[in-house]
Amino acid sequence: MSPTTQAPRRRPLPAPSGPAPAAPLRRARRRPGSQQLAAWAFLTPVALYLVLFYAYPLYRNLDLSLRNYTVRSFVQGNAPFTGLKNYRIVFDDPTFAPALLHTVVFTAVCLLFQYAIGLALAVFFTQHFRLSATLRALFLVPWLLPLIVSASTWSWMLNSDSGIVNAALHAAGIDPVNWLTAPTWSLTSVIIANIWIGVPFNLVVLYSGLQSIPDVLYEAAALDGAGPWRRFWSITFPLLRPVSAITLLLGLVYTLKVFDIIWIMTKGGPADSSTTFATWSYQLGFGNLLPAFGPGAAVGNLLVVAALVFGLIYLRVQRRQELS
Repeated sequence: MSPTTQAPRRRPLPAPSGPAPAAPLRRARRRPGSQQLAAWAFLTPVALYLVLFYAYPLYRNLDLSLRNYTVRSFVQGNAPFTGLKNYRIVFDDPTFAPALLHTVVFTAVCLLFQYAIGLALAVFFTQHFRLSATLRALFLVPWLLPLIVSASTWSWMLNSDSGIVNAALHAAGIDPVNWLTAPTWSLTSVIIANIWIGVPFNLVVLYSGLQSIPDVLYEAAALDGAGPWRRFWSITFPLLRPVSAITLLLGLVYTLKVFDIIWIMTKGGPADSSTTFATWSYQLGFGNLLPAFGPGAAVGNLLVVAALVFGLIYLRVQRRQELS
């Protein structure tokens, strides 16, 4: 029997005493397609909302203004295309010029007084005196009330016979005023009511803008001997310009389409003395036995174009300010 050779056995190496080295981490790679799908998933609800509640109504209103819709064709959907005929009807209507003038006056006066009163109250409440928070909350009441309640309240207050305003005028020895039934006072009445309703919005937005102005600027101006008016015109008003611009723009868009207050208080009368584009559009489309859907939609589109023009002007001004 021949001797066999055996390979020498190797002793196992001792295990390291420290912890085992961690395996190298692999970075999770995201596919570009998954990021795009996630982005579209977030954008889809917003896009659907804009299409359903903004784009489609605007399209339908534009279609109404370009066709001769009647009650039957409105239901059946076979109205003939008329082009710009409805717009010519609106421009040739004798109500167009007074309604345009009333819309401009109503919007300009309301914006001016709402902004001025709201700014004055916002500056007043920055003093942080006792009960300032309570008073600010009370000033929000007109903004929180439903418009039908506010308009009905003003209708009662300005009533010619039993209104509290005429009662106060009578107590002061002044003859009563037919606020809602006189053509010379009807537009003034709805302007007063709308100013009262819009002041709280301006107060809230402008007050929040004032909080962002550093107090150091006022302290430095006071050390230089600047008085309250000087500090307001040199510090407060210039630094509040961006907030003022968006406040005026939102107020403009809201005031252009004010309908509830005017319709509840005066219904655009008497003799169309308080008719604006908003109330005129409603009268044409729904206020008659034979509604004129096309001209009513055309008047509504004029309001949309006006709001769009001022919105573009605001964006242009903001872009210039950013570049400067």
